[in-house]
Amino acid sequence: MNEVNISLFRAINDLGFEYPSLNSLFIFIAEYTVYALALLTLIYWFTRKEKNRYMILTAGFAFILAEILGKLAGKLHFNYQPFVELSNVNLLIDKAANNSFPSDHTILFFSFCVAFWLFNKKNFAWLILAILVGISRVWVGVHYPFDVLVGALLAALSAVFMYYLLPRLPIVQNLLGVYERIEEKILPAKKERNKEFDQ
Repeated sequence: MNEVNISLFRAINDLGFEYPSLNSLFIFIAEYTVYALALLTLIYWFTRKEKNRYMILTAGFAFILAEILGKLAGKLHFNYQPFVELSNVNLLIDKAANNSFPSDHTILFFSFCVAFWLFNKKNFAWLILAILVGISRVWVGVHYPFDVLVGALLAALSAVFMYYLLPRLPIVQNLLGVYERIEEKILPAKKERNKEFDQ
């Protein structure tokens, strides 16, 4: 299994040596798309649409669950990042040496992107983004493919679980209702007003 993991890592990471012009793109995907995800999440939340808010809550709780499962998986298996264990790695970003199994970055993106896709099944861009982020973590040299695959699996399963569970929980519905009443008092929603014109 370890040999397969290393072979897959080399196949992806060595592409950075073969196609150096793509390195900047994968650095951006690996490091900075998280800011775009955060911004989009805020925008979705403040649309004040019920569907979008349940989507974000589902994603957030899926991430928490997947992170817990990921930490448990990390207790069962340990491996350093590829740049620590292997020679001639195309390392493109700074990363502290620690247990890289599973990939936290992948867990974050798959938790949110799979949840977002479940609420908008026609929009496959979310799944494509999550996959690109997973690949980018290998391309830049900070994770093995199995780190990414396990992180993606844990996150996807957590997202599906929360998708079917969370919107049906009365406590979530009640808490969201309380939040929205407070929000309406602090930031009243703009309402269309009928204007009467004097003839």
